[in-house]
Amino acid sequence: MVNLTSLMISIRQNSRFVKNLRIHIRNLSVETNGGNNGREEIESSEKLLNLTHRKDVSEIAAEVGKVIRSKPRWEQSLLSDYPSFNFHDPSFFSELLKQLNNVFLSLRFFLWLSSQPEFLPHPVSCNKLFDALLEAKACAPAKSFLHSFDFSPEPASLENYIRCVCEGGIVEEAVKIFDVLKEAGYHPSVETWNFAFQSCLKFGRTDLIWKLYEEMMEAGVQKDVDIETVGYLIQAFCNDNKVSRAYEILRQVLEDGLAPCNDAFNKLISGFCEEKNYHRVSELLHTMIAKNCNPDIFTYQEIINGFCKNGKTLQAFEVFTALKDRGYAPDMVMYTTMIHGLCKMSRLEDARKLWFEMIDKGFRPNEYSYNTLIYGFCKIGNLDEAMKLYKEMLDSGYKETTLSCNTLILGLCLHGRTDEAYDFFREMPCKSIVCDVITYNTLIQGFCREGKVLQSIDLLKELQAKGVQPSTSSYTHLIQKLCQLGNVQEAKEMWNDMHNRGLQPMVCTRDHIISGLCEKGCVVEGMEWLITMLQSNLKPQKKTFCKLIQSLIQIGKLDDSLSIIGSMFRVGYKLEEGILSHLLDKLCENKYHFVESKLEEIINSN
Repeated sequence: MVNLTSLMISIRQNSRFVKNLRIHIRNLSVETNGGNNGREEIESSEKLLNLTHRKDVSEIAAEVGKVIRSKPRWEQSLLSDYPSFNFHDPSFFSELLKQLNNVFLSLRFFLWLSSQPEFLPHPVSCNKLFDALLEAKACAPAKSFLHSFDFSPEPASLENYIRCVCEGGIVEEAVKIFDVLKEAGYHPSVETWNFAFQSCLKFGRTDLIWKLYEEMMEAGVQKDVDIETVGYLIQAFCNDNKVSRAYEILRQVLEDGLAPCNDAFNKLISGFCEEKNYHRVSELLHTMIAKNCNPDIFTYQEIINGFCKNGKTLQAFEVFTALKDRGYAPDMVMYTTMIHGLCKMSRLEDARKLWFEMIDKGFRPNEYSYNTLIYGFCKIGNLDEAMKLYKEMLDSGYKETTLSCNTLILGLCLHGRTDEAYDFFREMPCKSIVCDVITYNTLIQGFCREGKVLQSIDLLKELQAKGVQPSTSSYTHLIQKLCQLGNVQEAKEMWNDMHNRGLQPMVCTRDHIISGLCEKGCVVEGMEWLITMLQSNLKPQKKTFCKLIQSLIQIGKLDDSLSIIGSMFRVGYKLEEGILSHLLDKLCENKYHFVESKLEEIINSN
């Protein structure tokens, strides 16, 4: 064990305090160093049995065991078969447990026994059955049994119970048992705490980790906390998006000459990848190597996935190459991730090399792998190769799916072949392939790109009529195209329809409407839209500001244009020289008395 007291207190200050929980376990009485009342009762009961009685009990237990295993409805005749025998005798149940060698049959017998008149659960029998359930990892029956009968499990049994319910995913129950042990004055081992931490991480319950950690500190076991505990806390902070806090803890333990497990490093690497803090990613990778925590396949997987997700495909490719140089064998997921990243960069030559390398390594491309490379060929406009690969995928036994059809439709639309994509789209229902919102959005965007607005509107109406929930993308390109064609009123109606459906428009959609209003001569309304954007802390595009300022100057609203210029400067844009020259000409032309002061203000601000 490593003394990490000061670090634990520091972490505690960042944890959440939660009220103590209690569970319905009656008459629990244990001592700090481990209660032994149950064990003493077992021993005293056994001493009361003489050898003759034990022999009779063993014989009857063997007979009853055979009956239970062979007769489906033994409960109906057992009492009549043994009218004078005391089935409540704990020594009999102990023997039956051995004879049956099946905890579920034993539990069935006990439940039958509990249904008999004047039944009182014997603590010896309850403890033996409870321990047997734990040994069999039967967490749900063990939980039900514990809450149903009046007995006091030993602390060691409750520790095993904590592990059992944690493995079964019932982590809330584990937390309650920690509370019970705390009230009884018993301190579980640090291994049990760590097991609970690990399970809470596994099932995404960091809220319970902080509750357990608080109880751990209150129990005064700081001196027993080890580096494994710290590793789990680092992962918990990362899961709560507190990566910087997790990094601080790592730095502290590294300064003490310790290093957590690879899982903690991997979580931190993943977190910093999400934050695009690649300097920290590189630093952590070098720290792992320096501390002899050799990066494993999962470490590299986190880095490669993080780089590819954030458009750093070249860096990901370097790591991928280094991974192979260090003797690691990339798996199917890593190959596909890397191929997808290269396809997004249109580096099809490198993507194809990896594709054939993957096949040479014995990996059979799956549907997702095929669609990744098909997408790559579509992106660069090599549709013949994309169709060839599509056919190969079908010949390999994979069926056409919504995903595969969407990939081809996207490729066709990207390269001006939307009519072909539409024909392909119409064939999908005939093949029992579902058309989803992505299918419709791709075609809507394709037709808009080719100026075929009516077809796009028809597709939007069809999407809605079929009960498919449209997305923001369903409207964005249509609104843009309508504004470009001067149909601003129809664009605003679509805007209102989006709002009524609870969809949040993209920021650029407002820019399109403002530009469209300016083109239609509705400059004042356009200015109102822009002011609303600024009041909502949304940043219009620079070209939107310029379009509006030019339109205001043209209709002689110079004061308003100066006001919009001020807003433009405040969001960080600079005024183009041509617009400034046009404004100054108009100001001089209208003999504004404050031209000089305004000129100085604009020049200084710009």
